Amino acid sequence: MAKRMEIPPTRTISRVTARRLAISQQNLAGGKQAAPPNAETVLNVVRDLGCLQLDPISAVARSHFLVMWSRVGVYDPALIDRLLFQDRHLFEYWAHQASIVLTEDHPIHAVRMRAYARDDSEWSRNVRDWVTENQALHDHILHRLRHEGAALSRQFEVEGLDTEHWVSSGWTSGRNVSRMLDYLWARGDIMVSGRIGGQKQWDLAERVLPTWVPQEPITVEEATRRSAVKAIRALGVAREQHIKLHYTRYRYHGLEVALEQLVGEGALQPLAVEGTPGTWYARSEDVALIDQIEAGDWAGRTTLLSPFDNLMCDRARTLMLFDFEYTMEIYVPAAKRRYGYYVLPILHQDRLIGRISPLFDRKTKTLTIHDVYAEADAPAEAWTDIRTAIESLGMFLGAATINFGNPLPSVWGMAPTPQRKPRPKKEVL
Repeated sequence: MAKRMEIPPTRTISRVTARRLAISQQNLAGGKQAAPPNAETVLNVVRDLGCLQLDPISAVARSHFLVMWSRVGVYDPALIDRLLFQDRHLFEYWAHQASIVLTEDHPIHAVRMRAYARDDSEWSRNVRDWVTENQALHDHILHRLRHEGAALSRQFEVEGLDTEHWVSSGWTSGRNVSRMLDYLWARGDIMVSGRIGGQKQWDLAERVLPTWVPQEPITVEEATRRSAVKAIRALGVAREQHIKLHYTRYRYHGLEVALEQLVGEGALQPLAVEGTPGTWYARSEDVALIDQIEAGDWAGRTTLLSPFDNLMCDRARTLMLFDFEYTMEIYVPAAKRRYGYYVLPILHQDRLIGRISPLFDRKTKTLTIHDVYAEADAPAEAWTDIRTAIESLGMFLGAATINFGNPLPSVWGMAPTPQRKPRPKKEVL
């Protein structure tokens, strides 16, 4: 095997610059007077991020709604549904997790669809065996969709077919119908065509995909090149390991070769980040932004982040760049939690300075901030901006009242913040 060529970094940047570049690329920087968010605004944010992770937890709001709010402020979540189910510029598929992705990137995701459960691994053989055993259910679902149109999962339940519970090798379990739908979805045969009461409505991919989607398949190598550039676009600057964990997670076949090629072609620039090991990569078109940041021309802002936010979905990278350790405590027994069931990190300027533990009651339209936590070096003057961010979140949720529970950290004042009543707003979630 030929020895890999080491590409020397062309310059060294500070961790502050690396953080600010990432924040800018994530649409989380300040300094811009944004127009009221519209569908194009939302679509452009997804283009910069590459994907919006889906998660069913809605202690405050669904994660993809929160990720967009952190970037564009108060907006109508129906814009995302419009882009998904009317304009078809977005669709649901697997990125670094189950996500909303760009329809224009369908050729990248189609590589996974074509390869799904087709290799010679034990897992793939088991999947194929299971499909063979349930061929009648497989054929029934496709026949039902083709001849009767889009349907919810429960509409595929029929007598005479095996719909007993199955148990996966992991911690999830479900019905055979759900498992077969997931299989057909992963293969690209069917797609989520809509949602009714939060439930997925399925249809044949050929009826859901717009005619403008490129049909010519791309190679695995080309998918790696495109995905690597998209991951670096979202991260600002990234090491190989960061790329592998972002966007199309673990689907970067031949990444080392792809990075060498992209550097050789001038699309990427190898960099060093002060105080960290290894080579980092930035897009060549972003070098001007790095220069701007290093010249002091950068403005941050304060907002709250979803636990699944794209900025910090790689926890090790977040610790490396931001000195911020974050762990989801949803599955931790209540008595052992450090911060709470559902906690939103606080982004202030170019740092993660704390976290809040919120809960939104949709019946009473009350947003309760149970606890506010500050990092050891959080600045005292940040509280005014944090409070403004919380009030913005309340407006987005349609909260009539915001209640603060336990006393604030000493750096932000020990007395509980009094109740605040945002201007009434139509509930959007």
